[in-house]
Amino acid sequence: MSMINELFELTGRVALVTGGSSGIGRAIASALAAAGASVVHAALEQEEDALQEAVTQVERSGGKADYVTCDVSRFDALPGVVEKASSVFGSPDILVNAAGVNLREPWDKVSEATWNKTIAINLSAPFFLAQLLIPAMQEKGWGKIINIASLQSMRAFPNSAPYGASKGGVMQLTRAMAEAWSGNMSGITCNAIAPGFFKTGLTAPLYDDQKVIKALAAQTIIGRNGELEDLNGLTIFLASRASDYITGQTISLDGGWTAK
Repeated sequence: MSMINELFELTGRVALVTGGSSGIGRAIASALAAAGASVVHAALEQEEDALQEAVTQVERSGGKADYVTCDVSRFDALPGVVEKASSVFGSPDILVNAAGVNLREPWDKVSEATWNKTIAINLSAPFFLAQLLIPAMQEKGWGKIINIASLQSMRAFPNSAPYGASKGGVMQLTRAMAEAWSGNMSGITCNAIAPGFFKTGLTAPLYDDQKVIKALAAQTIIGRNGELEDLNGLTIFLASRASDYITGQTISLDGGWTAK
């Protein structure tokens, strides 16, 4: 294997991917498995059929995968999630926080329950999951945390105040995680991917209106919306040795949307 290939090799690594039953989480999990990592998909219990399909897809491609069911908004259950995930392939040294929710309500209709649920899943869970996994990463002297930010980490969109607040928080949380855990030659990095518009469960309602989708594509420089395969390269980069000197960064994967 060449030196360059070794930089991106993930054989022997273990990844825990929340939101791993569909959309961006599932695509990221597949990319990590293709690069050699053993992957544990995590999602809600009602997503178990989709989790099984995701695992089967990885295994058919020659990868190693399993799944755990969890509600990441239940912080008291997170230690059990980490314990179950660690019992499969060993303690995860890659954590991808891809679980997310956007309830899309006008600002005057947002309830306390909506606000709290959005912040819990999108912002709080990534911190508390990482907090649980960091000691084992420190012991190994290697770890990669990848958060999922958003266009709304930097831009405001209608009917998404809680989501925008949570994703703006993810961008700053990524910096704070890096400050807390990347020092003293720990071997741990914390970065975020900020996707543009990809067709996922969260954005599916938008795809019912092709005029809207074409308008969104026109907002990019490249001229199209994202395909899930576009996540592969950046995911493997941030999860591998190739990114060992990058931490605290949010990288936009948006076809140039935020550059215009």
